[in-house]
Amino acid sequence: SAGNQLFFSGLQALAALVPGVTRVDDKTDFLEKLHYRKHPGILKLPHVRLPQALANAAQLLLLESAIPNVEKQVQTLTNYLWSRHLPVESAELQRRAMHLEKKIRDTQGGTSDPDLPQTEERLHGAVLHALRRTTYHWQELSYSEGLSLVYMAARLDGGFAAVSRAFHEIRTRIPEFQPQTLMDFGSGSGSVTWAAHSIWGQSLREYVCVDSSAAMLGLAEKLLKGGSESGEPYVPGVFFRQFLPVSPKVQFDVVVSAFSLSELPSKDARAKVVQTLWRKTSNFLVLVETGTKAGHCLLMEARDLVLKVKFLLFPSFPHPSVPSGRSLKIYRVAWSLHVYDLYNMKRNVFPLSFNKKPKEENFSMVILEEANCWSPITQPVLKWPRHVHCHLCCPDGHMQHTVITACRHGRDLYRCARASSWGDLLPVI
Repeated sequence: SAGNQLFFSGLQALAALVPGVTRVDDKTDFLEKLHYRKHPGILKLPHVRLPQALANAAQLLLLESAIPNVEKQVQTLTNYLWSRHLPVESAELQRRAMHLEKKIRDTQGGTSDPDLPQTEERLHGAVLHALRRTTYHWQELSYSEGLSLVYMAARLDGGFAAVSRAFHEIRTRIPEFQPQTLMDFGSGSGSVTWAAHSIWGQSLREYVCVDSSAAMLGLAEKLLKGGSESGEPYVPGVFFRQFLPVSPKVQFDVVVSAFSLSELPSKDARAKVVQTLWRKTSNFLVLVETGTKAGHCLLMEARDLVLKVKFLLFPSFPHPSVPSGRSLKIYRVAWSLHVYDLYNMKRNVFPLSFNKKPKEENFSMVILEEANCWSPITQPVLKWPRHVHCHLCCPDGHMQHTVITACRHGRDLYRCARASSWGDLLPVI
C-alpha cells in the first residue's frame, strides 16, 4: 500500500547506509550439505503460543477479577504504551523555557519590568502554559492490582513472544549454551521467566525477578502457582525482589530487561541501570523495547553506553570457538521495527472477542553477539528477477544496503538470499 511504501522509504532514509563490498563467507561450507531453503542462517521462529499452564492461570485471574470494560481498558493501555515518547531531560526543558521566555519578552517589546512581581508571575505563567502545550508530559506508571491485571491482558502474550524470539536466537546460534541463572529487570507479569523456562528449563535453576511494583510481583507469583496464592509453582527456583542485588559479585548467565528502560524517568537513571545490568552479566545481556522510534532510541542509547565502557571486557560465553575474554559487539537495530522478523503470536489467552485472532508483535532487540559472525537482515527482503535487495548489519554496527546476484556472489548465496527473510543471517562478511 502507499502507506507501507512511505513508511519503508522513511526507514531507509534514516538508516545509516555505508558503502562496502559484500563478499561470500568462503572460509566455511555455509550450506553444510543442506538445501538452500534450510541454510544455517535461517532463524525464523514459528507462531508462538503461551504455555498452557500460563494461559489457564491468566484466564482464571482475569475472570475472577471481573474488571469492568476490560476490552476498552486493554486498548487504552496498549495505545498509551505504544505512543509513549522519551521523557524530556531537565536541561532540555530549561533550554525550552528560556527560549519561550525570550520569545514572549520580544513579543511584548521588552517592556516587562523585572521589579514588578505581578509581571514576572504572569510571564512565568505564560512560559509554563506554553511548555505544557508544546512538551510531551511523561508520567511514570504506578501499577496497582487492577492496572497490573489490565497490563497482563494487554502485554503478556506479546512480551512472551518478543523474549522468546531473543532466546530462540541464542539457542539456535549456540546450542551448547546451557545457562543456570537468569535475572529479569522489570519482570512485570513474569513472561521472561516462562519464556526462559520453555527454552532452557532443563538447565536453569535460579530466576531472579526484579520489579518495583509489589502488585506486579504478586501477580507474577500467582501466575506461577496456577492463579492462586498457594500451591506449588509451575517453574521452580523463582525469587522475587523489588530491588536489584547490591553485591557486585552477584552475576547471572542471562540478564534481561524487557520493556523496562522506557519506565525510567531520565537518561542518567537509564545509564545507571544499564551499567548495573552489564556488571551483573556473565554471558548475555538482552534488551527488548517496543518497535517504535522511542524504543529504538532507548536501545541505541544503551548500546552506545556499553561500547564506551572500554575498560570493561565484554563477557565471553561458553563456546568452544570463542577465546575467553574476546570482545563482543551489539547489533544495531532499525527503528520502528524490531531487529529481526515480524512476530506472529497466537493470542488465545483470554476468552474475549478482541484476543481471538493471531497478532503480530513489533519490537526492538539488542543482544551481545560474537564480533566475527554473519550479517543479520534488518529489513524485509526485496526479491526481484535475478537480484535480491538486502539491508544488513555490518560487523562495525553500521547498516548496509546490498544487492545480491548469482553472477556477482555465486548461485548458493543468491539462492540463500531469496530463501531468507527479515531476521535471518546471510553468510556474508
